[in-house]
Amino acid sequence: MSPAAILQARGVTRRFGGLVALDHIDLDIPRGIVQSVIGPNGSGKTTLINALSGASPADAGSIQLDSREISGLKPHRIAQLGLARTFQNIRLFANLNVLENVKVAAGCRSAESLFGIVTGNRNHRRTETAIDEAAREALHTVGLIHRADDAADQLPYAQQRLLEIARAIATKPRILLLDEPAAGMNMTESLALLETISRLKSTGITVLLVEHNVRFVMDISDRVAVLDFGKKIADGSPAEVQSNALVIEAYLGRRRRHA
Repeated sequence: MSPAAILQARGVTRRFGGLVALDHIDLDIPRGIVQSVIGPNGSGKTTLINALSGASPADAGSIQLDSREISGLKPHRIAQLGLARTFQNIRLFANLNVLENVKVAAGCRSAESLFGIVTGNRNHRRTETAIDEAAREALHTVGLIHRADDAADQLPYAQQRLLEIARAIATKPRILLLDEPAAGMNMTESLALLETISRLKSTGITVLLVEHNVRFVMDISDRVAVLDFGKKIADGSPAEVQSNALVIEAYLGRRRRHA
């Protein structure tokens, strides 16, 4: 594994029946950057995130987080090791308020015993304080601390997206996988999301961004990988990717054929 890489994938393959959704994908994600993955619809972007996070394990290949093999581990174990993610579909606890939603996530890394929880001993009280502080810090980071006591399902759509990110970062990840976080956002909301991702990067969190909005990706990314029909066809700086003939064909050529 490259010394600078926090996450490395080698030969990652995922099949669904006769369909090869990921075809021997190699990817090195340097520490402390925003790495994006783009590609036309059906190119394998979300399948890749699912494989990396353990939500839908790869059929073959190696995935290492800080030189530790995580292929085959359960998603909760991968999260405990420092990889968190969000989903395309918002998955909030509608019956909890904003702060409580984040505290649930922050508590996932707690080693508190059942005895401590039941008796409310000193260790439990310290844990509760730490969870509350971590949750509030996460809400500060995404700009939602002023909505802490509001019902989660009453937030506007864009703020619900930010709440999902707050829940993810409350687990104290080293790398955060965002699956189309800008989907459904208008320009103002997208700009706020760009600022949030920049703040995450400034705190030392590595970000892997899967997004269909190419302009959004080019504005925020340090590196961009491009998938097409389950294969990686490009990987480099935004400028390198935008001038790559295979990438241009994947986007513009397909549009011409459809037209």
